[in-house]
Amino acid sequence: MPDSSRILPAVLAASLAVLPQAWPVSALAQGVAPGLAQPGTAPQAAPVRIRGSIVSVEGASMVVKSRDGDTLPVTLAGNLTVVSPRPVELSSIKPGDYLGIVGVPGEGATLEARAVQVFPEAMRGVGEGHYPWDLPGTSMTNATVDAAVSATSGRELTMAYKGQTLRIHVPPGTPVVTPVPATREDLKPGAAVMFGATRDAEGRLTATRVTVAKDGVSPSN
Repeated sequence: MPDSSRILPAVLAASLAVLPQAWPVSALAQGVAPGLAQPGTAPQAAPVRIRGSIVSVEGASMVVKSRDGDTLPVTLAGNLTVVSPRPVELSSIKPGDYLGIVGVPGEGATLEARAVQVFPEAMRGVGEGHYPWDLPGTSMTNATVDAAVSATSGRELTMAYKGQTLRIHVPPGTPVVTPVPATREDLKPGAAVMFGATRDAEGRLTATRVTVAKDGVSPSN
C-alpha cells in the first residue's frame, strides 16, 4: 500500500495557486492529460514529477537529489511560483469545501484517503473529476464535499463531481493540507521539494512551480 510520504506530494502537485492570475493552473490540474494536445494547440511533452531535497540553489539554478538517488540540475523559470503546505484540521472540513483527495480502494465502493488537499476558493472546480493518479494503486478525486460526518475512526465524506457522488473514508492521521504562497528564499539546501518540470530536447529540466517544506511541514520525506 502506498505510504503517505509519497502521496502527499502528489496531492500538492495539483495545488498550484491561490491567485490563478498569478499562479497559472497546469494541464493536469485542469483535468487534461499531460502530453495530449487541446484543439488548436501543439502536443506538449508530459512533465516530469520530481520528489526529493535541495542540494544547492544559485540564481536561477537549483540542484535536487531525487528520491531515487539521482542528482538533477533544474532551471528555475523567471515566473517561478513557490508554495508550501499548511496543515488543516480534518474536523474543519465541511460541506461545500472543494478538495483534492488521493485514495486507494477501501471496503465495498468506498475509497480510503491517503492525503487530502483543501483547495483555496479561487481554485474551486480545478481538475474536477475522478481519475488515476501517478502512484501505483491510487486515484485522484477533485470534488466538492456534499456531506461530512464523524466516524468511529476518522471522517466519512461524500464527494460530488459532475453529477456523480463518491464516498471516501479519511482515517485519523491522514495528511490534510492547503497550499499557501512561499518565496524563492524558501528554496534552501536540505529542504524537501516536489515539483513538475519540463524537459527540453537536450534533456534539461525547467520548473515553473515548486512545493517546498516550510515551518516543519514537508511535502515529502
